[in-house]
Amino acid sequence: MTRGAIVVGASSGIGAALARRLAADGYELGLAARRTDRLTELGEELPTQAYVATMDVTDTDAAREAFDDLTAAMDRVELVVLSAGVGSINRELEWPPERETIAVNVRGFTALATAAIEYFERGRSGPTADSETATRRAHSSDPPIDGHLVGISSVAAGFGSPDAPAYNASKAFVSRYLEGLRHRQSTRLADVAITTVEPGFVDTDMALGDDLFWLCSPETAADRIHWAIENRRRHVYVTRRWRLIAWLFAILPESIARRLLT
Repeated sequence: MTRGAIVVGASSGIGAALARRLAADGYELGLAARRTDRLTELGEELPTQAYVATMDVTDTDAAREAFDDLTAAMDRVELVVLSAGVGSINRELEWPPERETIAVNVRGFTALATAAIEYFERGRSGPTADSETATRRAHSSDPPIDGHLVGISSVAAGFGSPDAPAYNASKAFVSRYLEGLRHRQSTRLADVAITTVEPGFVDTDMALGDDLFWLCSPETAADRIHWAIENRRRHVYVTRRWRLIAWLFAILPESIARRLLT
């Protein structure tokens, strides 16, 4: 049976590179983002079947409907990657960029993460299973799907930023939310792997700042994430050396971290 994956945020950057990597591995792809023209171009170059859905994750109800439409169109979806995200330098704390960051990275992410979990738990069809039907689901003709949810967070989740406070805070939300879902899934019938990806600097439009160190290409990031998917890892840094930065900020007193960041 052909494996199927949905990549939300597939129009550029890590999402597009990962879509190409998954297609090379034989996955049928569902591609979702706001820029439909880029998705169409990407879908036409992939070696496997691709389905395109226009999706603005800030419109959470419409985004969830588009996600459901993709799962209905595809033979089977066993992998969902949430790669949509925004971020910008905002030293003056202007409200519009902070609002957009929260809308995309927190509200939009949560809307699609819950949609993915609901899909895996209910199986291919039927309403979302409630607490009374969850036990019966294991013996039904439409069992839960052994799926995999991957969320793209950031090393920035480990510390506050004076230049992009909403971005770092939103990525902390993503990492903790995925951790909570892992705890939740340990008590559920569906065997759903949940992977938190925390990249450092990747050469995309999302890379904030100048003279960035340890910068990797989207393709290198995609290879690392693909490895984590194949091995059903719970947590991965991109690249591995960024684990050192995460550990450093975890042990530094806030006063020292503040001096480093400012």
